[in-house]
Amino acid sequence: MTTLEPQDATEEQGPGGYAAARLRLLQEKTPSGPERRTALAGLTDDWLAALFAAAAPPKGTALVAVGGYGRAELSPRSDLDLLLLHDGTAPKEAIAALADRLWYPVWDLGLALDHSVRTPAQARATAADDLKVHLGLLDARPLAGDTALATALRSTVLADWRNQAVRRLPELAELCRDRAARSGELRFLLEPDLKEARGGLRDAQALRAVAASWLADAPRDGLDTARRRLLDARDALHLATGRATDRLALQEQDAVAEQLGLLDADTLLRGVYEAAGIVTYASDVTWREVGRVLKARSARPRLRSLLGGRAAQKPPVERTPLAEGVVEMDGEAVLALSAKPERDPALPLRAAAAAAQHGLPLSPHAVRRLAAAAKALPVPWPAEAREALVTLLGAGAPAVPVWEALEAEGLVTRLLPDWERVRHRPQRNPVHTWTVDRHLVETAVRAASLTRRVGRPDLLLVAALLHDIGKGWPGDHSVAGETIARDLAARIGFDRTDTATVATLVRHHLLLVDTATRRDLDDPATVQSVATAVGTVGTLELLHALTEADALATGPAAWSAWRASLVADLVKRVSGVLAGQPLPDPEAAAPSAEQERLAVEALRTGEPALTLHTRDEQPLDPDEPEPVGVELVIALPDQPGVLPAVAGVLALHRLTVRAADLRAVHLPAELGTGPGSVLVLDWRVAAEYGSLPQGHRLRADLVRALDGSLDIPARLAEREAAYPRRRGVQAPPPRVTVAPADSRLATVLEVRAQDAPGLLHRIGRALEGAAVRVRSAHVSTLGANAVDTLYVTRPDGSLLPDEEAIDLARALEAALA
Repeated sequence: MTTLEPQDATEEQGPGGYAAARLRLLQEKTPSGPERRTALAGLTDDWLAALFAAAAPPKGTALVAVGGYGRAELSPRSDLDLLLLHDGTAPKEAIAALADRLWYPVWDLGLALDHSVRTPAQARATAADDLKVHLGLLDARPLAGDTALATALRSTVLADWRNQAVRRLPELAELCRDRAARSGELRFLLEPDLKEARGGLRDAQALRAVAASWLADAPRDGLDTARRRLLDARDALHLATGRATDRLALQEQDAVAEQLGLLDADTLLRGVYEAAGIVTYASDVTWREVGRVLKARSARPRLRSLLGGRAAQKPPVERTPLAEGVVEMDGEAVLALSAKPERDPALPLRAAAAAAQHGLPLSPHAVRRLAAAAKALPVPWPAEAREALVTLLGAGAPAVPVWEALEAEGLVTRLLPDWERVRHRPQRNPVHTWTVDRHLVETAVRAASLTRRVGRPDLLLVAALLHDIGKGWPGDHSVAGETIARDLAARIGFDRTDTATVATLVRHHLLLVDTATRRDLDDPATVQSVATAVGTVGTLELLHALTEADALATGPAAWSAWRASLVADLVKRVSGVLAGQPLPDPEAAAPSAEQERLAVEALRTGEPALTLHTRDEQPLDPDEPEPVGVELVIALPDQPGVLPAVAGVLALHRLTVRAADLRAVHLPAELGTGPGSVLVLDWRVAAEYGSLPQGHRLRADLVRALDGSLDIPARLAEREAAYPRRRGVQAPPPRVTVAPADSRLATVLEVRAQDAPGLLHRIGRALEGAAVRVRSAHVSTLGANAVDTLYVTRPDGSLLPDEEAIDLARALEAALA
């Protein structure tokens, strides 16, 4: 709540009276909205007018509100944008004294003030040099004093704006682009800036400025409502935080939702995203129109000079056919004059496909007409409509603006009714770049580049569009999505077999990446379970491409060369099973020559022996931010505490563990070392940053960790204390479960926890205390969340009974908490 305190409530027009009245207004239970903003502006108008009158202003002076205050859109913590305007006849000392008597009371109340003192000529000159000043003056509103002086300035500034539009509008467009590059796109941000981000209040104001130029106008449907919703959210944010902020931070969203009377933070974000989407679409359409008008204007003088000064006749409109009922005109896909949308239900999809294929925007007038006149498609769709949808999705990136044009007029939800549940739905995991609906479209865009790898590109593209459609329903979105995808695929017109394939792809779209990163691929049960779920080589091929497209569309943290190599390895093994090839027995596998060499050295010296292979450290893609990882092989005499010691040393050297395989190697006496058991650990690691440590340093620290001279917990505690955490964001507690992996080699535990230095070390210590043996560990990290899968056995190598496994999970959960 605002910190203003009443000083003297008896003087309603004095500073104390204004503060008290302002405080009462903001403390009322009325929701944020235009009425309260107008009331706050009116209250402030009266106070400032009284201050102006009490200051005995000289003639030829006026107090003018500009910018947001000029529009009477005062949020609880908005700046007061004020201009003291004078005609230049009064002495400078008198103007300075008047300014002091106006500005200081505002500052005394702790209100933010953006002020200036200028003559009309100075104001025009400043506006000519500073675009932001010019924009603010477009909303100039006289508060007190010489109203005619202020009104004349506003009229002159507006005339200047229209006369200079050809120069000013490109400047404004560049300003909008720069701001978007800095602040991102509001409708996809978890913590959006309601003012500066693309689709925010600044862009809404830019559209007003374009309309004021008379060169172009924004689509009006829903724009005022969208702008009002963003302003309401900012008002509630100011009240919830007591600060002049435009950033809707995570920790504030529940309080802001409560201020607005909304169900929860997700409902708040969906409303904000929808409003931003309307502003963004209107901006795209408007700036495209501005570009077309400016291009036409620049061409007229050249054409006139070619004609010897004679007036140029308007050239005939060129229409290039694109598809039946669709033509190109002025750089847009529009409906042909002969098009009959009321008789052609497939025309919306055909027009969209033609536009995307040719890299053209779909005219908003055409979309509006299609939405108003086109009849619903029959169910199931005819083949032409299904093929047009596939063509649209297969166009790649050009499909995105076309899809958004269809969404803006409600055509997508008419075609796919279940789409409404995922529209503008936020994804609370920061790994995700997009909202659910945009992520689905982006996945189809990524899948379009992979269609050459599969036999049925149509099924891949449709499955990509639908793979997260279940996120609009409670429960596991893959399970819910399977049912929805089955219904939608049948609606789109696929036969029973193809419908089943699409449903399978949606149900198992996370299967490959989850299995590859969290399960032991050498365990036959792992590969067999995937083969059983997938069923056919053709479905596996589609699922592999969908997995990659989904991850690439999620964000840079979701896909890497390391994950790609694991998924490819899994696909290769599953393909063999589906082709009837037997799986090798991991128990019968002999150690590699290198493992045996290191084991012999470790048994001979009684100390660790290791090698660090850097040959595949470079990423598969030169633009790939994450390396595939390097292989670290360690052999040492079997003894307690090995896993926590090695994991702790790696954490101290800032090495991220991707996977770890632990196996006991029994050496025969004929090798010259005498019989003995050596533990061989095969790790895949990557440097958090900087270069990899030298092998001899790792070995030295490992020796110290095993003999107790290196206090790993203390060293990691120091790192933990310095580990960056978001203030006000409480991480959820760790969770440990016994995974139903059906492995005959080990009991599988899955640990989900907040990622932090030494997490695997702490897990290893807890498991050592429980007297179980770790066979292998598989680490997957997405953002701040780690999922570690552990294959554990009893010391004799047998699986843990169910009750014992559950008790171990609870003990591990308690130890990590």
